[in-house]
Amino acid sequence: MDCLFCKIINKEIPATIHFEDDDIIAFEDINPNAPVHLLIIPKKHISTLNDATDEDTLLIGKMVRTASQLAEKLGIAQSGYKTIFNCNKDGGQVIYHIHLHLLGGKKL
Repeated sequence: MDCLFCKIINKEIPATIHFEDDDIIAFEDINPNAPVHLLIIPKKHISTLNDATDEDTLLIGKMVRTASQLAEKLGIAQSGYKTIFNCNKDGGQVIYHIHLHLLGGKKL
């Protein structure tokens, strides 16, 4: 598979990782739109949110929970932050491996 995020998961491409466990990995976006801009992705390849199944419900919930934990760790939880899933071309998705954006550190 020629997926950029799968290559990051497999450590074929370097990334500044903020969190990793057996299910997900969170790393800095290389083109940040805010002082804090992390991408939280599942290690399981799921192309778009439309491809997620009932089996993926806990995994996607874990991604969201990890975003709130990272926001707390990075000091942006109290001031506020955004989480965003983009889906398909018109939704702004560029890499077809689901990812949750965590943005904060300024008024958005």
